[in-house]
Amino acid sequence: MKPELIKMALMLGLLSCVGPFAIDMYLPAMPAMAEDYGVPTAMSQYTLVSFFVAFGVCQLFYGPAADMFGRKPPLYFGLVVFLLASVGCALAPTIEWLIALRFVQGMGAASVMSIPRAIIRDRYTGTEATRLMTTVMLVISISPMLAPLVGSLLMAPFGWPSVFYAVALATVASLLLIRFALPETLPVQQRVPVKITTMFDAFRVLFRDAYFMGMTLIGGMGMASFFSFLSIAAFLYTEYYGLSPTQFSLAFALNALGFFVASQFAANLCERFGGVAVVKWAVTGFTVSAAANLALNLAGVDDFAILVGLLLLGNSFLGLVVPTTMVLSLDDHGPIAGTAAALGGTLQMMLGAAAIGIVSAVFDGTPLILVAAIASCGVVASLLFAVTLRQSAQPVVS
Repeated sequence: MKPELIKMALMLGLLSCVGPFAIDMYLPAMPAMAEDYGVPTAMSQYTLVSFFVAFGVCQLFYGPAADMFGRKPPLYFGLVVFLLASVGCALAPTIEWLIALRFVQGMGAASVMSIPRAIIRDRYTGTEATRLMTTVMLVISISPMLAPLVGSLLMAPFGWPSVFYAVALATVASLLLIRFALPETLPVQQRVPVKITTMFDAFRVLFRDAYFMGMTLIGGMGMASFFSFLSIAAFLYTEYYGLSPTQFSLAFALNALGFFVASQFAANLCERFGGVAVVKWAVTGFTVSAAANLALNLAGVDDFAILVGLLLLGNSFLGLVVPTTMVLSLDDHGPIAGTAAALGGTLQMMLGAAAIGIVSAVFDGTPLILVAAIASCGVVASLLFAVTLRQSAQPVVS
């Protein structure tokens, strides 16, 4: 890969890590936090739901803002909001305050979800964009592999509030990175006029684009499956399977490893077979592995190694699905890349938030709910691909 691509991937990957870091580092703390506040498990899971709702909805504002004012100003604003909210979360006196501050934290984190995608589209398309996107995913993958472990190590001597102070420090580093290393990729002459009608016109174009919507929602079902895992993994692994917070962090990292390794093959596979074909076979593989996990559970097989092994396989397929669908959805929308990335991110986050709410509400302490939720996401993703392919002129190379 060209040195310029590597440099850009590292910068965008580190920026994009801020939101996931605030999620993954926090997971081992959830049982302890629920105990400290004296609230049930479901109440602590609302701190995830509130974060994801804000994380999703606020992208609708950051995307158009990035098209209107350039890429860097909205990043500054969002990260400052995120920094202040992170400190507030560490000091939250009640669970209700924490839920509210997590919402504000999500509002800030939304800026680093959609805008990096638009920055990629400013400079690259096609295979080169996929290669950059997958390298960004490589950097982001460090977060779910290391963040829970860092969180569990901080919790032992300093308690769960230390997790939020660590996130605040990471945010300061991100602000310095934007100031001194990240170039502005949207020249003034290419910026969209500041008009609310312009934003709604762009949304109208995107909602009417079946290919954009299809690829976005396919990636969204992959996100929803992962968020289902996020919402109950800490409780399932520690309370049902008896893992310590550190052991949970290592098991969680193993799942992320599959996504991380597979994503590095996405660009080469897309170059050889075409992006649509890669999505087709990766969605099929994800659905089959998820269905196998559900079938084994229903048959009475309750083995932790099998559960984790099939989750690892499914996440490996998602490592091909998620970055490829992101690139494919934006390819035809260069002039409104910020808005398109924002809408795509919002739809995916809202699917994730809905998955968290549903799974948390019905979680019975056993693996059945988790494997059933992931299998459902796989089936819906497969159906979405079939519908998208019928409504699109995009060819599939078998």
